[in-house]
Amino acid sequence: MSIMLKHIRLLSGYNARFNCQVFDTAARLSESEYSADRGAFFKSVSGTLNHLLVGDILWFTRFHNDFRPFPALVPVLSMPVPKALDDLVFSTLDELRMARDAMDAMISQWACEDLTAADLEQNLTYANTKGIVSSRNFAEVIMHVFNHQAHHRGQMSTLLMQFGHDVGVTDFLADIPVANA
Repeated sequence: MSIMLKHIRLLSGYNARFNCQVFDTAARLSESEYSADRGAFFKSVSGTLNHLLVGDILWFTRFHNDFRPFPALVPVLSMPVPKALDDLVFSTLDELRMARDAMDAMISQWACEDLTAADLEQNLTYANTKGIVSSRNFAEVIMHVFNHQAHHRGQMSTLLMQFGHDVGVTDFLADIPVANA
């Protein structure tokens, strides 16, 4: 197995673990705290969590439709189609949590069952939300998707700390297996 494919599989597990921690912590908030404008780029905990899902819906739909059909990604086609990066695709934390959990399970299944080392050598040609067409190395785009998640979960960690709630261990290092000496 290629090192890049192995890395993507590790990142899919990290992604799911960290999302779970963020949602478990966000569940401690009151409804007013959950939707309060905290001055973040996507304003609130609700806005930021929705943006994370919106990004994944957009990217994994592109992967399925514009790269090649991946069987594990079929469920993304039944998720709400975002109109903008700041869409609130789910209004309640419970609805959003169910969609996030389904997305993370789908991503892990895709990384472990569908994605191949040969795929990672190819380019993905897609149109962004403004209709601008671009072609980029597929492996690097996948790295961008995971980096995007980590970036906004870092914001979530700060937002949740502002309410006095610590999300716990956020480092990817916790998911990297210890090497045998």
